Amino acid sequence: MIFSIQEIMDFLPHRYPFLLIDRIVEFERAKRVVALKNVTMNEQFFQGHFPGAPIMPGVLVIEAMAQAGAVLMLSEMEDRHSKLAVFTGIEAAKFRRSIVPGDQIRIEVDVVSFRPRAGKMAGKAYIDGKLACEATLTCMIVPRAQEAKQESKPAAEAAQ
Repeated sequence: MIFSIQEIMDFLPHRYPFLLIDRIVEFERAKRVVALKNVTMNEQFFQGHFPGAPIMPGVLVIEAMAQAGAVLMLSEMEDRHSKLAVFTGIEAAKFRRSIVPGDQIRIEVDVVSFRPRAGKMAGKAYIDGKLACEATLTCMIVPRAQEAKQESKPAAEAAQ
């Protein structure tokens, strides 16, 4: 199963510049997902990381893995539009090679454990078939409405 960017945005609330996966090329329900991220010089983070020697920040590579894993988890929920997948942990993160403009990241995420409200996944990112980054990620599913309540509270207080 292949997911286009439009279908990915149906699962994730992330938008430019923080949506970090461009396509899903493999999808095995509740087990595995493979996503692609095309890295271009137009990425905002390259302005400061690092001028003259652009390298994609490792934390954003891990975020891309988490986004791919979030699609996998949220696809199991009928009410996914009212849910968010949020990080609860990153373990054993290792960065093995730099990712630079022009690279295409192949992100492979496998489920280690999966429950209705939480999950643990093993993520790997490859450039040209070579391992660039790996980490074990944990996340929790929370109500998306919680975010709206926090945003609206200051507005309601200001109106009084």
